[in-house]
Amino acid sequence: MPLTREQITKRIAQEVKPGFVVNLGIGIPTLVANFISPEMGVMLQSENGLLGLGPFPSEAEIDADLINAGKQTVTTLPGASFFSSADSFAMIRGGHVDLTVLGAMQVDMEGSIANWMIPGKMVKGMGGAMDLVAGAKRVVVAMEHVAKDGSHKLLKRCSLPLTGVGCIQRIVTDYGVLDPAGNCFRLLEYAPDLTPEDVIKATGAPVELAPDIKPMRID
Repeated sequence: MPLTREQITKRIAQEVKPGFVVNLGIGIPTLVANFISPEMGVMLQSENGLLGLGPFPSEAEIDADLINAGKQTVTTLPGASFFSSADSFAMIRGGHVDLTVLGAMQVDMEGSIANWMIPGKMVKGMGGAMDLVAGAKRVVVAMEHVAKDGSHKLLKRCSLPLTGVGCIQRIVTDYGVLDPAGNCFRLLEYAPDLTPEDVIKATGAPVELAPDIKPMRID
């Protein structure tokens, strides 16, 4: 069985290091906030002007004035700060975000990402993703490995309009952990209930097995 969304985000939380400034994109990435220990001193940043996001609130904690960039209600940690979106994007463009986690519709083996539009459908725009893939020190994608119609989402080349070119360092899906390697994807870890062969079949590009490949650890 592929992993659940919660298990994907638990694995991505292992990419977060103590003291990091981290930006979490809309969708699956937002759940990562629930699995980062307060003792790590991590500061979560939101494009709408907030540094110091906490876990999602319980019903009793909801404050309608506290939202993230996806308009979800959030909590704040001690020491949190509020500022304009101009200052927020100055942080991103200035290289002050250590890690961003984004969702994607497609990623290719060169590390390019398409995550903002499907031609012919109404869209509001690219949002902050363009700045994040260019300005963050490390970019990790959280996504489901295969589309709902069974088509591949990890490809030789993206067919949808790109958000960024050659900017993705790691992809965590419900099938495994892969790194773009230029002419293939390198499979580092696979979901415990799957095999490397299952991941290869579900990928629309060549897959190379890492020498130290192992099952994903979901704690």
